[in-house]
Amino acid sequence: MDKVALLLLVQEKLKAEFGGGFISSELMADYPVFVLNRDIICDAVRFLYNDEELSFQFLTNLAGLHYPDNKGQELGVMYQLHNLRKNYRIRLKVFFNINEPDVPSITPVFKGANWMERQEFDFFGINFTGHPNLKRILNMDDMTYYPMRKEFPLEDGTREDKDDTMFGR
Repeated sequence: MDKVALLLLVQEKLKAEFGGGFISSELMADYPVFVLNRDIICDAVRFLYNDEELSFQFLTNLAGLHYPDNKGQELGVMYQLHNLRKNYRIRLKVFFNINEPDVPSITPVFKGANWMERQEFDFFGINFTGHPNLKRILNMDDMTYYPMRKEFPLEDGTREDKDDTMFGR
């Protein structure tokens, strides 16, 4: 099955199952990408896992996203799922307000998401509700900020030889 056919198939199934929880879809860099409402993410992942035709039973990656200029949807999470038998890969994304960083945990579907979600909590401050042990995994427990958010400069502002524009900011 080609990427466009996969995009249309998954889109049709997600719309039929979740209706208003489905927001959009696109083909991005050879990946079908689906944007969903954060409230349904665990149910959508479970649905894609259990669907006999799709069978996305491997979580390749889970990553936090920060778009500070996207007001009202500054934070997000990207989930990359894989059907190993048919070699299908898709991405799911959810976006939300930075002041309400709560997203349902997908650990009931993928136990391996445990440490991935802890990492994104640690670096982005995303609160995965229902997570069995959500605490910092790499940074100090007493840190009061989230270092992967783009609100923090990459370089010391007092240095004249370094400039954030060199890093795409």
